[in-house]
Amino acid sequence: MADQTTFTKGHGTENDFVLVPDLEGGSPLTAAQAALLADRHAGIGADGVIRVVPTALAGEPDVLSQAGAARWFMDYRNNDGGLAEMCGNGARVFAAYLRREGLETADEFAIATRAGTKVVRFEAADLIAVNLGPWRLAQPQIADAEGFDALVHLDGHEPLSALSLDLGNPHTVVALPESLDVDTLDLHRAPMVNPRPERGTNVELVRPIGPGHLRMRVHERGVGETRSCGTGAAAAALATRFWAGGGDTWTVDVPGGRLRVRALPDQQVELAGPAVLVADGVTPLV
Repeated sequence: MADQTTFTKGHGTENDFVLVPDLEGGSPLTAAQAALLADRHAGIGADGVIRVVPTALAGEPDVLSQAGAARWFMDYRNNDGGLAEMCGNGARVFAAYLRREGLETADEFAIATRAGTKVVRFEAADLIAVNLGPWRLAQPQIADAEGFDALVHLDGHEPLSALSLDLGNPHTVVALPESLDVDTLDLHRAPMVNPRPERGTNVELVRPIGPGHLRMRVHERGVGETRSCGTGAAAAALATRFWAGGGDTWTVDVPGGRLRVRALPDQQVELAGPAVLVADGVTPLV
C-alpha cells in the first residue's frame, strides 16, 4: 500500500498550491511525487507544491544557513516537480498555514526560501505582505536605449520587446503594444525568449491601465499560464517603473484577483495580497 500524507490546499489570487507538512524533516518529496500531487487529473491539482519543513532540517546548505533567522523552510516545487527558488503567492499561503497551525504566532516573521530569507507581515486577516528582498536587472549590459534586453515570441505575432529581471527567480516582462489585447493572447504554448535564459524564465505580459495600475497575464516556468504570479506582479511593476517612472506603489490586476506591489529602499520590493486555505485531506504518496 502506498504511503499516506496529509495535505492542505490553498491559493493566493487563485495561484494554487498543495502544502505537505514534514515537521520532522524526514520525508523530502521527489520530483515525481510533487508532480503527481500537482496533477489536476491524477492528483490534488495545483500550480506548485510546498513542503513545510524546519529550516534546520532542510538538508540544503544555502537553506541551512538561514536557520538562525527563519524557523521554517518553504521547500517549493513547480507543477512539473522541478525545484524553484521562490514564489510570492506561495509565500503568503505558506505563512497563512504556519499561523493556522500555530507554528508561527507573531504578526511578522521570517521564512526561509532558496532565494534567501523573506519577511512576511500580516496587515489584516485577508492581507499578507511579503518583502521579496532585493531585485536587479538580469542583464543591463545588453539593454538597449529604450530599456529592453530581450525579444519574446508569441504564436501569430511579431517579436515583442521585453526586459529581464531577477527577483530571486527569473522574469521576462513584455510591454504590450496598443494593438494587442492582453485578454485575447494565446498562452497555451510557452513563449519563446531570445536570448534564451539558462534557467528558463517566467514571462509577464503587461498593459498599463492608469497611474500606478497594471493588468497582467503570466506564463510560468515549469507550469504554464497561471491565474496569478506574485513575483511576476512585482517584476511587472518594477519593469514599468523602470520604463516610465511613476510612484513606488502599484496595483496589479491578474486573472485571479488584485495584488499590491511596493518598491522599498535598498532595491527591495514588497508584495501584498490575500491567502486562502481551502481544504485539508489525506492522499496516497507513491
